[in-house]
Amino acid sequence: MGAWVLLLSLLLLFAAEAQAQGAVCSVEKTSLTVKENTNPGEPLLDVYVPEGQQVTLGPSSTPFAFRIQGNQLFLNVTPDYEANSMLEAQLECRSGDSVVTQLRVFVSVLDVNDNPPRFPYETKLWEVPEDTRVNTIVIPETELEAQDQDKDDVLFYTLQEVTLGASSFFSLVGANRPALQLDQSLDLERWPNMTFRLLARDTQGETTEPSHTATATLVLKVQPVDLRPPWFLPCSYSDGFVCIHAQYHGAVPTGHRLPGPLILHPGPVYAVDGDRGLDQPIQYSVVSGNEDSTFSISADSGNLTMTKSIPSAKTFLLVVKGEQADNARYSVTQVTVEARNANGSVPHFTKSLYRGTARRGSGVGVAIKDAADPSQPLRIRAQDPEFPDLNSAITYRITNNSDFRMDGEAVLTAASLERAGVFYAEVEAENTVTSGTATTVVEIQVSEQEPSPTGTSETARIEGRPDGGQAGDRRFSEAEMAALGGVLGALLLLALIALTVLVYKHYGHRLMCGFGRALKSQPQGFDNQAFLNDSEDANWAPAPSPSPSHALPATQEPEPPEPAPPSPETPRGLPEAPAKAADGGSPAAVRSILTKERRPEGGYKAVWFGEDIGAEADVVVLNTPASEVGGAGDSGSEGSGHEAADAQEAPGTDSIHF
Repeated sequence: MGAWVLLLSLLLLFAAEAQAQGAVCSVEKTSLTVKENTNPGEPLLDVYVPEGQQVTLGPSSTPFAFRIQGNQLFLNVTPDYEANSMLEAQLECRSGDSVVTQLRVFVSVLDVNDNPPRFPYETKLWEVPEDTRVNTIVIPETELEAQDQDKDDVLFYTLQEVTLGASSFFSLVGANRPALQLDQSLDLERWPNMTFRLLARDTQGETTEPSHTATATLVLKVQPVDLRPPWFLPCSYSDGFVCIHAQYHGAVPTGHRLPGPLILHPGPVYAVDGDRGLDQPIQYSVVSGNEDSTFSISADSGNLTMTKSIPSAKTFLLVVKGEQADNARYSVTQVTVEARNANGSVPHFTKSLYRGTARRGSGVGVAIKDAADPSQPLRIRAQDPEFPDLNSAITYRITNNSDFRMDGEAVLTAASLERAGVFYAEVEAENTVTSGTATTVVEIQVSEQEPSPTGTSETARIEGRPDGGQAGDRRFSEAEMAALGGVLGALLLLALIALTVLVYKHYGHRLMCGFGRALKSQPQGFDNQAFLNDSEDANWAPAPSPSPSHALPATQEPEPPEPAPPSPETPRGLPEAPAKAADGGSPAAVRSILTKERRPEGGYKAVWFGEDIGAEADVVVLNTPASEVGGAGDSGSEGSGHEAADAQEAPGTDSIHF
């Protein structure tokens, strides 16, 4: 009995415990995972709440992250991994004011690639010295890398050139390391600035989804450094790094001291800083070769001048130094100056005839205009080819016309121009140093009107006035002259058409025949070249085509034609031959070209008529190689009775069968 009481007590205890367990709140999971950006409208889990109790969020829950609706737990906000990767919900089950049960639910937010990378700059300007060594890191990685709020993302970088060809100078250290390194020596002369586009992608593949990119602009400006010495210009060779200096040459007369700077070839002594970005001023000096200080050089301009005359012929080899103003670098070049005997050196005019224009009635001292460009005064200029420095010592004068005079290189009127016409004047140029002289002629057109850009002479020719015309002459406008030219052109065209019709009417058949033969004789045609090679031995002459009104019967032998004079249609290289045979003009030696049948063998020319003699002629031209012509007599073809006549013809020529 006691055992049963003990067993009953245990059962009652277990029942009480089970009832107690059923009276508390519970959930299936206390740890959940959600992806960021998940829609908060879906419930996270269900909460079992005993009857008579209520579930609420405890104070340790993540603020504003959850809400309880009924007996279900919901997200109250869209989860963001970058903002908060772990959310906590504290569930309290209450019975009245007392808390019966507390539960903690943890929600892990999974990262999703939802943010693009961003560069902290839009354009970055970076200065790179020109002498930077190859493989040097020009811009460090920390200056170029982009930022991505997706913490687990790995960024991939690409350098894209904007300046064409700039990618040969710079590259990135790695796909995930945007440090910029130099791959090739810089050249300030050719590449002073280079622009790139730097692209960052948060996926390795371009087709991966989702994928985001960002771009920024890099501008690299090459800074000049003092690398090159001064360059004497013009360089006979330069590649941007080196310059082969110019060598200067000049000539001066003996016994004379030139007052101005020497004229040298290929130009005056001139140097520039080889580093164009620095452009240091250049100072000049003569290092050697200036015996007895015969020459002086300007330190700033480099102009060479004579300090004294040179008594006898000799050659000076001057070494000129060009040094930067900061004394950092210098270079030298050579100037060759020849002192020559100036006796016998004469000036030279560039033209043998100069043309000028003037208006009738012009007073004294009026400048003659250039006929080629009436807006400019006419200038007469001579040069001394041996001593260019002496060009300034050349004087000019007019020797044979008192109506004009020279004022330096300009031609002026010396008297009032009362008459229109063409006037000539001789201009003499004298080198006052060498006493050499030269002359030229000036043609001056004096007209009634102002000179036009086309020139007075041209205007006079258009108006039909060879001498410029007088005051009452008729002048025609350009429109009138154009109309007259059009009428004359139309009349000329009609005359040519009429002449062409007449020639074709009377000689058209001959021209067509000759034209056809000329075409056949061209090497690029389809004629057998075996006949053309022996053309000089041919003894036949083209026979005139018979007139339809005088057509012969097919059986009648034609009368031997009279020898015709050479005609344009006779092929070149084929001499004319008499129409009769060489045996004295026997009719038997002349074969008819008229037949009623087409002859199949080659190597002859024939005119075939139909049954009616008035029918249209059919011209058949058959050419065969020389080898076949030679054997034609043995072919046994129709018309073989003329073998004797065929044998008299030169081999390789066309046969004419009558």
